[in-house]
Amino acid sequence: MKFLALNHIALHVADLEKSIFFYEHILELPSLPRPAFDFAGAWFRLGKDQELHLIAGRLAEVNAHSRGNHFALSVSSIQEAEEFLKRKKVSYQVPKQRPDGVWQIFLQDPDGYYIEICEIK
Repeated sequence: MKFLALNHIALHVADLEKSIFFYEHILELPSLPRPAFDFAGAWFRLGKDQELHLIAGRLAEVNAHSRGNHFALSVSSIQEAEEFLKRKKVSYQVPKQRPDGVWQIFLQDPDGYYIEICEIK
């Protein structure tokens, strides 16, 4: 078997409308058409070929941490990303540089899932 790429990330969310608002209007991810599943959810585009799938109905606590469960999105400029988050009034951890030189910012979505924004050069 040969893996080609990461296709999507799925997050189980408690309040679908709140999560849709965050990903669509705060982070400005483009929404995607979603098949007619028998459960509620929403899909968003991540970059060129990847997707974020939100699945409604989460009742359990989220177990996430910046050094644990999280997903990362690459950006061309960490400074532009920080300015964007400031304009949107999103809480985030100040940019830090990893030992390999990559800059990263961590933030959380409405459910508490951690999102890393990183500038890889």
